[in-house]
Amino acid sequence: MAATAKKTPKLRKTARPSASAWPQASEERWELRLYVAGQTPRCVEAFSHLRRLCDEHLEGRYSIEVIDLLKNPTLAAGDQIIAIPTLVRKLPRPMKKIIGDLSNTERVLVGLNLKARSR
Repeated sequence: MAATAKKTPKLRKTARPSASAWPQASEERWELRLYVAGQTPRCVEAFSHLRRLCDEHLEGRYSIEVIDLLKNPTLAAGDQIIAIPTLVRKLPRPMKKIIGDLSNTERVLVGLNLKARSR
């Protein structure tokens, strides 16, 4: 019996899409998680600030998942939550965390990479 040689598939070079074909940063989908502990004033304020910032800077391109750690305390381990309220940016990568009531707009925008740090 003669051994049959396996053909190695040839790799084809594909053309790189033009710059206009790449999604622009403004088209990115933002997935945010806000970890809270019940309806405390600080947690309610954090959600209010986050919603306002997203409406102003990410209109129609974001989702916010609110996770109440009083109802689901085991979910804190997944994102290593040590304080509340904490905002976690899941997408776009890399993941970012911001702790507090999100009232400092400049800090939140810089933390989410929506604005360059002012000098």
